[in-house]
Amino acid sequence: MKKQSEGPSRKAALPRRNHKPPTRKRLGELAELAFMSKAASLGFGVAKPYGDSERFDFILSRDGRLWRVQVKSTRTAKRGVYEISAHGCWGAHDIYTKDEIDLIVAYVVPLDVCYIIPIEATRGRKRLCLHPDVPRKACYKYEKYREAWWPLQP
Repeated sequence: MKKQSEGPSRKAALPRRNHKPPTRKRLGELAELAFMSKAASLGFGVAKPYGDSERFDFILSRDGRLWRVQVKSTRTAKRGVYEISAHGCWGAHDIYTKDEIDLIVAYVVPLDVCYIIPIEATRGRKRLCLHPDVPRKACYKYEKYREAWWPLQP
């Protein structure tokens, strides 16, 4: 008599591994998760809007205050400078404004460093240059925002 199968093998039930390199969208999602984890660990409430139609990625909350946050990430330095785009996916004419978001969070992936930059500090610039590998200098506009959670204080 034939022995009855004990169901699908454990191996077959597991999903196959995807050996393709991650897309830009997937890399951005991973940066968002890193920021969300960091913000939540610091006691912020974190909400993700439904869909991709808003100009912000998250809403942070603390002590009755809300902030609209756009997360940008960078992985590669050029001559020691990491850059992020301060605009949406439609190009440089699509610069974020204070009517759309409150903060740009620039996440430098290889260093696990966040810059919490109020949108007013970008002054309509298309690209923001970050210098996390060097001591802070006054001439580097955004270094005072490195791991600076103070813009989120009530």
